[in-house]
Amino acid sequence: MAFSSHFTAQDQEPGAEQLAIEAGPLLLEFGAPWCQYCQAAQPLLAAAMQHHPTLRHLKIEDGKGRRLGRSFKVKLWPTLLLLQDGQEIARLVRPDSQQAVEQFLASLPAASRTS
Repeated sequence: MAFSSHFTAQDQEPGAEQLAIEAGPLLLEFGAPWCQYCQAAQPLLAAAMQHHPTLRHLKIEDGKGRRLGRSFKVKLWPTLLLLQDGQEIARLVRPDSQQAVEQFLASLPAASRTS
């Protein structure tokens, strides 16, 4: 599963406990569909993720009453978190270039990268 253009439905959103036991690499993207920063980041993220076609990507809609973002201490959107085996290994807040996203994704362990 590569780049995801849609937010995960709230009733299908994983909990922090589920994510903590998730095996392998996972990209979490916290944001909101109406957020201009989130919208601007989409083409940057899509382009960078072309080099990581097997990286699982979950878009999580964040906001009032949404606990998952709070559990990861998300304060600004979009916030990208790279998890490896349930542990955060990198964080990127409000990416402004494809290069920034590519450098962020370079945090993946070599065995998880597919270029």
